[in-house]
Amino acid sequence: MLAFILRRLGQSILVMLVVALIAFMMFRYVGDPIASMVGQEASIADRDALRQQLGLNDPFYVQFFRFIANAVQGQFGISYRLQQPVTELILSRLPATIELAFASALLALVFGLTFGVFAALRPKTLSTAAIMTGSLVGVSLPTFLIGIALIYIFAVELQWLPSFGRGETVQIGWWRTGLLTESGLRSLILPAITLSLFQMTLIMRLVRAEMLEVLRTDYIKFAKARGLSSRAINFGHALKNTLVPVITITGLQLGSVIAFAIITETVFQWPGVGSLFINSVAVVDVPVMAAYLMFIAFVFVVINLTVDILYYVVDPRLRIGGTARGH
Repeated sequence: MLAFILRRLGQSILVMLVVALIAFMMFRYVGDPIASMVGQEASIADRDALRQQLGLNDPFYVQFFRFIANAVQGQFGISYRLQQPVTELILSRLPATIELAFASALLALVFGLTFGVFAALRPKTLSTAAIMTGSLVGVSLPTFLIGIALIYIFAVELQWLPSFGRGETVQIGWWRTGLLTESGLRSLILPAITLSLFQMTLIMRLVRAEMLEVLRTDYIKFAKARGLSSRAINFGHALKNTLVPVITITGLQLGSVIAFAIITETVFQWPGVGSLFINSVAVVDVPVMAAYLMFIAFVFVVINLTVDILYYVVDPRLRIGGTARGH
């Protein structure tokens, strides 16, 4: 197990280096950051001095290795647009994105598992047909359209929930949260539902398909022949054996939620890391863009490693296979 973790850590470091190289190459040669930092009245000498100060005249490999060395220390330079440390900018926006991502992931996991199990255990009922038909909405409609529809219904017409912003927040150490205030919780509902719908329908359909397949296996028939209760068979055997693919999808979708919350944050004007990235792209703020992509790559690497470790916890066949190979 230790050798497996060390091997995966080595692969993860290699992935982070490749992502850093791609991100830096992509944004280093797209646009001119100096043009967005100075006005039209700036002279050529002032532009050259600023370029020299930022190290933009150095060779590419020098800039890249300087970026890597600083990134290892948690330093990603100064934002060209805001003239603030990039790490501070990301940390100030990170709580909003994490709260939105985990709220949507929790909704997707709870309702996806519940509806998926229900649809598998009662495949021919009218309720299951309605659930499966409704799931097509979450799969087919784009996220921004779902968000706009929810805003129109619940914020414009019914006026039950706010249409934008994060609401009132409370500072706890370096973490600014909206989960402890009423307006913060109300502001979280619509973007969390919008972001969770696709993941929820994906998990639901996966759980239903996997559980239907497991319920048709021989060991489930043997469990019924032994006289085990339906509860023990459905949840102690069938559901447990569907969790391996569900863990995979859930883990990857959590990373996707954090990475692709950009659209939801834009629709609801949610002050997260995604909206910071969008604003940085518009002005070619290379340090912020590169730091954001490094952050997303790190999230996916950590989640993939966690998912692989959970395989050994959930599926005993992997532990037995690993032990056999070890001997």
